[in-house]
Amino acid sequence: MTYQLWLTADADVRCSHRLGRSPQQASQTWLTVNGRPVLVAPDPVGRSIAGCPNIGVSIKPCTSSLAIRSGESSFVRIDGHPVVRADLSGYTDGTPPGQVTYDVLDAAQELVGEQP
Repeated sequence: MTYQLWLTADADVRCSHRLGRSPQQASQTWLTVNGRPVLVAPDPVGRSIAGCPNIGVSIKPCTSSLAIRSGESSFVRIDGHPVVRADLSGYTDGTPPGQVTYDVLDAAQELVGEQP
C-alpha cells in the first residue's frame, strides 16, 4: 500500500492544467502539523482556482473546485470530518464538464500520513 500524507493549509492543490492554483483554508485548528492546520473534508471544496491557462472561445477555465472524489481518510476524523490526504482528487468547474480535475502537487508537510 501507498503511504499518503495529510494535507495542511499550505498544500499546493492545482487543476489538471497545472498552472491553476487553489489556495486552501482549514476549517479546524485543533490538529496541526508543524504549526499548520490539517485539512478536513470539505475544506478543498468550493475553493477558488487562479491562473488556469485553459482559456479560449467556448472554453471555460477552471475557477472553482467541486466535490471531493477521493482522498478522504476512512480512519481519522476531526470533529466528525475525515482528514484530507495527498491522494485528493475532484472535479473543477472548467470545460469540458466532468473531465477536468484538481489534485495535489505538495502536501506541505512530510511528517504525518496514513495508508489508504
